[in-house]
Amino acid sequence: MDILGLNGWELIVLAFLAVLLLGDRMPEYAAKLARFIRAARVMAEGAKTQLKDQLGPEYEDINWRQYDPRQYDPRRIVRQALMEPLEDAFSLDDGASGAADETPTPPAATGIPSTSWDPHRATPYDPDAT
Repeated sequence: MDILGLNGWELIVLAFLAVLLLGDRMPEYAAKLARFIRAARVMAEGAKTQLKDQLGPEYEDINWRQYDPRQYDPRRIVRQALMEPLEDAFSLDDGASGAADETPTPPAATGIPSTSWDPHRATPYDPDAT
């Protein structure tokens, strides 16, 4: 049993210390804790009901799993990015055309200036920018 990083004996010692320190006020604090938990559950259920009312039938279509923050583990995201093949990571084709073996048109043929580095070209210089 491991609750909040405490083993069984540590939890028993803490419970014993709580009984000693709080003494006869323990039932009062337990009742306050129970009221707080009930109030939190009522508020959460009220928020859920209000969301259902406002969204209407679209509420059933929501994929709640995509909002789970546990799925956004940075270590997993980096691991997946490192394991992804390079040709997929830098693909110019988004897969929408369906032809993966097409070679992309070079930028010079489209009239778009190339932004890739070419060691044989001079570095662009703008005297007005400096």
